[in-house]
Amino acid sequence: MSATVSFNVASAQGEQSVTLSYTRRGSGEPLLLLHGIGHHRQAWEPVIPALAAERDVIAVDLPGCGDSPALPDGMAHDLPTMSAVLRALFGALEIERPHVAGNSLGGLLALDLARARLVRSVTALSPAGFWNEAERRYAFTVLSTMRQIARRLPPPMVERLARPALGRTLLTSTIYARPGRRSPEAVVAETLALANAQGFSETLRSGRSVQFTDDIVGTPVTVAWGSRDRLLIPRQGVRAKGVIPRARLVRLPGCGHVPMNDDPALVARVVLDGSR
Repeated sequence: MSATVSFNVASAQGEQSVTLSYTRRGSGEPLLLLHGIGHHRQAWEPVIPALAAERDVIAVDLPGCGDSPALPDGMAHDLPTMSAVLRALFGALEIERPHVAGNSLGGLLALDLARARLVRSVTALSPAGFWNEAERRYAFTVLSTMRQIARRLPPPMVERLARPALGRTLLTSTIYARPGRRSPEAVVAETLALANAQGFSETLRSGRSVQFTDDIVGTPVTVAWGSRDRLLIPRQGVRAKGVIPRARLVRLPGCGHVPMNDDPALVARVVLDGSR
């Protein structure tokens, strides 16, 4: 069942109230799940049952995504602000140093929290921030194109396209290696989430200068990359291992950029192993 939580976050304009939507299931040590840009917490649904058997799983809609409203005026949708919001979320939900798993932008946020020693462990699935400039421009161009298409398609057309496997492939093959496995309802919901993501453009703009270059010491880190990631190409995982030498680098065979739906059992096992 979804819920919302509101809390204050310090900003240049003083403390501002932020509201986030989330779902919480299971028991055990807390595990926070963070999705990618323009996506929503439902991206994690294929793996939540397995994770919730061993963890207190909290899947959150990032600011301006899914059911979470955009940040208040004067608060930027950038890495420092997003990390500050998540730190405040920990207090609001009374979770101290949770495990964190993130995909794409969510993976970058998870690593940023680990850099500040605020989490117990990190599992980063195809995290942003390990690109070279050409790879970043390519990824941002693809994301912008996906957003434009999602915004131009009327919802009834999205519903018609999502019914056959071919239509789901057309809509989601950039992020899934096996788009036919995604349900029509899920494809409709995430296409509409991308179209309606209030923080998308500002988040993308703020990412132009982002490069993760710091080692992480004292926090277990797993970096996992789909072998068929078409958005952030797999060699970026090798680059991440070079930046964070102690990280465990895991290959996800046959998986795309959002691997949770391509191979739920494998991804769940990687996340659980990384959060021991």
